[in-house]
Amino acid sequence: MPDQPGEDAQNSDTPKEDKAQMTRVQELESQLADANDKMMRALAEAENTRKRAQKDREDAGKFAVQSFAKDLLDFADNFRRALESLPEGTPEGVSGGLEAMQRELLACFDKNGIQKIEPLDAPFDPNLHEVMFEAPMPGKENGTIIQVIEPGYVLNGRLLRAAKVGIAKNDGDTPAGSADPGSQIDEQA
Repeated sequence: MPDQPGEDAQNSDTPKEDKAQMTRVQELESQLADANDKMMRALAEAENTRKRAQKDREDAGKFAVQSFAKDLLDFADNFRRALESLPEGTPEGVSGGLEAMQRELLACFDKNGIQKIEPLDAPFDPNLHEVMFEAPMPGKENGTIIQVIEPGYVLNGRLLRAAKVGIAKNDGDTPAGSADPGSQIDEQA
């Protein structure tokens, strides 16, 4: 017995309708996956932008005084030179007061994240030092800093001014521990 007359007609259209529905479902799932991917990328980009802005704010706070600090370094250097050139017999009150002022200036530097670089006897680092001269130096490794002409400074870990230095030069002709570098020069002439 046939079930119902219209049922045969529905059964014949069902595979076509099912196939169309399956295709539509696949299209919608694909669109949903694409929309989810775009949303996740947008969220990640927003988070990266937020983190970058926060880092920029922190850096602005740390390094806002960079230009002012550079100007103060010149003052500190000149102040140090003035102290070193005080003549003998300068009243103790004057020299002591000036030395106290220098200590206060250096304490202010420390408080604001400015640290002095004085790399005597350290290996040369082009990221922190500027070479002013090279000289043969017995007993020193090639590239060792033998004189600090002008100290360098960093502000919160970032180079503010490179230290100006002289380094040992050892061509291999002058062994470390050689007695007289001048005799090497005379022999080469």
